Amino acid sequence: MSSQKNLSVGPAPRQQYQWDWRAAGNFICGGAGAGLVVFAQLSGLKGMAVVVLTLGGLGLVGLGLLCVWLEIGRPLRAMNVLFNARTSWMSREALASWLVFALGAGWLAGVAAWAWPLAAAAMVFLYCQARIVQAAKGIPTWRSKMSAPLLVATGLAEGAGLFWIVAAWQVAGGALAALFGALVIARWLAWRAWRASVGAAPAQALAAIDRVAPAFQWGGTAAPLVLIAMAALVPAPWSGALLAAAGAAVVVTGASFKFTLITRAAYYQGFSLARLPVRGVPR
Repeated sequence: MSSQKNLSVGPAPRQQYQWDWRAAGNFICGGAGAGLVVFAQLSGLKGMAVVVLTLGGLGLVGLGLLCVWLEIGRPLRAMNVLFNARTSWMSREALASWLVFALGAGWLAGVAAWAWPLAAAAMVFLYCQARIVQAAKGIPTWRSKMSAPLLVATGLAEGAGLFWIVAAWQVAGGALAALFGALVIARWLAWRAWRASVGAAPAQALAAIDRVAPAFQWGGTAAPLVLIAMAALVPAPWSGALLAAAGAAVVVTGASFKFTLITRAAYYQGFSLARLPVRGVPR
């Protein structure tokens, strides 16, 4: 990428280049990891299974934060992000991550009462992460009021998808499978509302979004819902295989959408001058 691309300013929409795949990696890994922590604690699983799932969720959150750290121009100043919580959602995300890791360490050490606080902290982390995107007011596809609900719903659905990929053969479907289906539907409804709200975004951004829309609609919504419904009708181990396949579809399409949102559909609005000064003509 050239410095000219970064510095060019004008009336035409232009893509942002400050956030690349590393920033997208934070939203992909951190969102799914936080969702996995939440779903693992809600599942009621006991023993090593829930430990592995929670560790996986915490690891993904950490991997997402590592991606952000790799993107920082001066990594040794990364701790400065903790000092602006009053105005910065990025600072709040960082502080929430410390809380998630602290509660996770306590829970893994045997403090069972910290399970629900851990899930709540993961939800706070996911919400703060979603608000980082919404706070970018110069980018129409990010600043929509539906961006945060969409990213929260996506993170929770992806976390549930990861849960079923790992634990589908250890857990009966039932209520947990129904909750997974509800999260998939919630993600789709949030996506539809978000897509309607960004109709005035630059054409290049909308084209990038619409390229992934069919996969999101059919591969990430319709197909998983069909698989979840089929899982309720067949015995194990087929039901587990169907739920794991549904989970994989939700995770892959969610990651693809977030990568597109951050790196390919992030166009600045540009500006327009309704009245231009003309020499010798009073205004």
